[in-house]
Amino acid sequence: MELAKVTSKGQITIPVSIRKRLGIKNGDKILFVDKPDGIVMVNSTMAALEKIGLAFKGEAERLGLENDNDVTAMIKEIRRQRWEANHASNA
Repeated sequence: MELAKVTSKGQITIPVSIRKRLGIKNGDKILFVDKPDGIVMVNSTMAALEKIGLAFKGEAERLGLENDNDVTAMIKEIRRQRWEANHASNA
């Protein structure tokens, strides 16, 4: 458990151990999440990544992507299709 003092401007210094645990670095933004059991402070970047991860959950399986090579092949195919579409309209 860590303790932080609030200044007259409502500012606090987050203890080093908490910053390390949350992966907070200079310039990062903090998100305060209101939960039924209290307010939780999280690194906003990590929260966004978690949200993205949940949004994409199951997509790799749905697309048949099993490894990095599959992802690379899919990207190359998409780029090829876009190149062909762009150059077909210019011909």
